[in-house]
Amino acid sequence: MQKFSFNRRLVIIIVCVIVSFALMTVSVTIRNKKSTPPLVQQFGNDIVGFVDRVVAIPTNGLSGSVSSLSELLNTYQENQQLKKQVSELAQTKVRDQTLAKENKQLKKEISLNSSLTDYSAVTASVITRTPSSWQNQVVINKGSSAGIVKNMPVMSGSGLIGRVAEVNKTNSKVELITDNNDTANRFAVQITTKSGSTVNGVLSGYKSTTGQITMNNITTKAKINKGDKVVTSGLGGVTPKGLYVGKVAKASGDDYGLSTKLYITPATDLSDLNIVTVAVTKQ
Repeated sequence: MQKFSFNRRLVIIIVCVIVSFALMTVSVTIRNKKSTPPLVQQFGNDIVGFVDRVVAIPTNGLSGSVSSLSELLNTYQENQQLKKQVSELAQTKVRDQTLAKENKQLKKEISLNSSLTDYSAVTASVITRTPSSWQNQVVINKGSSAGIVKNMPVMSGSGLIGRVAEVNKTNSKVELITDNNDTANRFAVQITTKSGSTVNGVLSGYKSTTGQITMNNITTKAKINKGDKVVTSGLGGVTPKGLYVGKVAKASGDDYGLSTKLYITPATDLSDLNIVTVAVTKQ
C-alpha cells in the first residue's frame, strides 16, 4: 500500500514537471509570436514594476538629499573662503592707504616733494628693433607727448631693460642694458647680501655667449652669493631706487685682480620685447 502511494506521488511530480515545461514552452512561443506578453505575465510584470517604483522613490529622494546637502556644504565652505579673501583684501587696501598717508605726511614734514622710489608707469609698445642693433636699442611708440624724458628707465616683464636715449614727439629710442658700446650710459645698482651688507656697483656690459650682464667697480670684501638680487640704487637721482635688474649668477676677479666682477642673469628675456613700461619720475 505504501509502495502504491509513493508511486502515485512520483507520477504526480513528474506530471507537474512536464506541465510546467509545457507552460514555459507555450509562454515563450506565444511571446515570440505576439508583440505583447500573455495576461498573466503582464500582470506579474506590472506588480514587479510597481514594487520597483515604490522602492525607488524614497531611495532616489534620499540620494538627491545627500547630493544637495553635499553641494550646500561645499558652497558654504567656498563662501567662507571668499569672505576671508575679501576681508584680507580690504585689510591690505586699508593698510596701503594708511602707509600712503603716512608717507605723504613724512614728506611734508621734511619738505620733500618726491623720494627715490617715486614714479608713475607709462606703458608703450616696441615698434622697431633692427637686427643690426638687436642688443643695443629698440624704438617705442611713446614720446614727449606722453611725458617721456631722456634717461628715464624702461622695464619689461619683471625687470629693468634699459633707459630712454632719445625722445621725439610720438616715439622714443630705448638704449638696452645689453648695449656694449662705450658711450652707453650705465646704471648704478646695489646688492643686499644675505648678511645684510649693501654692495654698490655699476652695470658695465653684456656677455652675449652666456646672456648675462656684467657688474664692475666693486671694491667690497662682503661675500656675494649666487642668487642675490640686484636692484637699482637710485644714486644720481635719475633712476628710481629699487627697480629689479636680476640675480647674481657668479662672481670673479677682474683682469688685474683688484676688484670683483659679477655676472648677472637679467630678470627679463631681452630677446623678446613687445610691451614695455617707462618709469616716469617727477621733474
